[in-house]
Amino acid sequence: MSTRMVAGRYRLLGELGRGGMGVVWRARDEVLGREVAIKEVRAPDGLDDHEVRRLYARLEVEGRAAARVDHPNVITVYDVAMAQGSPWIVMELVRGLSLSDILDADGALTPRRAAEISGRVLAALRVAHERGVLHRDVKPGNVLIGNDGRIVLTDFGIAVIEGTSALTRTGEVVGSPEYLAPERALGRPTGPESDLWSLGVLLYVAVEGGSPFRRDTALNTLRAVVDEPLPEPRHAGPLAPVIAGLLRKEPAERMTGPDAQRLLDAAAAGRRSYPPTVALPPSPPPAPLASTTVAMDAAAPPRPRRAALAVAAGILALALALAAAGLTWALLRDNTSGASSANAPSSAAPTTSAPTTTSPTTSASPRTIPPPALHLTVLVSATRDTYTGPCPPPDSAAPSFTAVITVSRTPATVTYRWHTNLSTTSDPAWKTAHFAAGDPTSRTITHTELSSPADYNPSTDWIAVDVKQPLTLQSNHVPFTVTCESPSPSPSASSPSASPTA
Repeated sequence: MSTRMVAGRYRLLGELGRGGMGVVWRARDEVLGREVAIKEVRAPDGLDDHEVRRLYARLEVEGRAAARVDHPNVITVYDVAMAQGSPWIVMELVRGLSLSDILDADGALTPRRAAEISGRVLAALRVAHERGVLHRDVKPGNVLIGNDGRIVLTDFGIAVIEGTSALTRTGEVVGSPEYLAPERALGRPTGPESDLWSLGVLLYVAVEGGSPFRRDTALNTLRAVVDEPLPEPRHAGPLAPVIAGLLRKEPAERMTGPDAQRLLDAAAAGRRSYPPTVALPPSPPPAPLASTTVAMDAAAPPRPRRAALAVAAGILALALALAAAGLTWALLRDNTSGASSANAPSSAAPTTSAPTTTSPTTSASPRTIPPPALHLTVLVSATRDTYTGPCPPPDSAAPSFTAVITVSRTPATVTYRWHTNLSTTSDPAWKTAHFAAGDPTSRTITHTELSSPADYNPSTDWIAVDVKQPLTLQSNHVPFTVTCESPSPSPSASSPSASPTA
């Protein structure tokens, strides 16, 4: 028997899973004499001691919040034990398979079975939302189907740690971008509606056998989540209205939990039910200045476009299976294979009339093919987001940031500047990034913020990138903190002069 003990009571028996954020163990609680699952959390590489402590403190709080959710379809969190300086999340051990395992092995589910599973997941979410706990990583890998038939949603409250921009320093996004709600991808406030979106994607995957938004790169996947229409499901049957209602881009237009529950329960029981007519209003086009990705095509009539990708760089997901860790942003050109025919340039060749012997040779004017629409994405992340010391901060210690500017095609010219909220940035000048024909479509820029608002100490601010050409937009906001301290007086300055001896 293993001799390794955690917190003096949990004896580790063997690994259940491993990923970028740690290991899940099967363990025995020697105090209560029962087997449990225990998650050993490990901070990602690249964080300093302060960031690691902040991450672990947040995880401990989230784990204890998850323990408040008591529902048969929610994994039970027994304890959050601190050992070796890091949190260990102690949960019930559920023997069975994940929904992702079942889909991989058997393919898509029938609408009735998908409704049964999704209805239980929704019931769990609604109870958690009532207690103020968001899941933030609903996906098939976090849904367990027990050997006894019980359906359990895992990783409540500990799946995503938001608001810590330094956690993106390693360039990792752990989790599945295809299940991310548009408002989270855009850095907007999130709530229960974001979990409902993820449930809608899970339901689509369950009946169709594949994700509606997955693309060749993480960036293209998130762009599809935010900006592309939902492909019509072909095998959803009575679940089609639920999927359409949950996958509305705007949270306020999304189908509510009670309405979705009624439709899912009816489908699981084989009954016919009808969606609420008020849950699916048409989406109005957003204001142009709110857009982060804009299609520019002078030859085509204007059409509504949704605000597209400005990913809030501070998203960190922990999955019970601990898979998909270390997904690196591949900031490549647009995924044209996933574009709709309405956005693709025409492939018809210019035509001319055939010459004849009875009339002068004539030819039709060649048809002008417009260039493809230009999409522009700006993603900002922090390299260093805190400073404590004398102000203004020195270059070597001040908050610093990177931004990746990605265009869908070249040539292109982008005019941009850095922008903070509380004060004028230390580098307010407009700059230009030129993308010549044939150049890579992504470019990284850097910035060190040397300003420190005098009226706030400590000051918690955010920084973003403004773009004014070829379109007007602002990137995601990345928070940072500056704490100004007076330098310690030198001993000679603080000590009175020695008196001469008598």
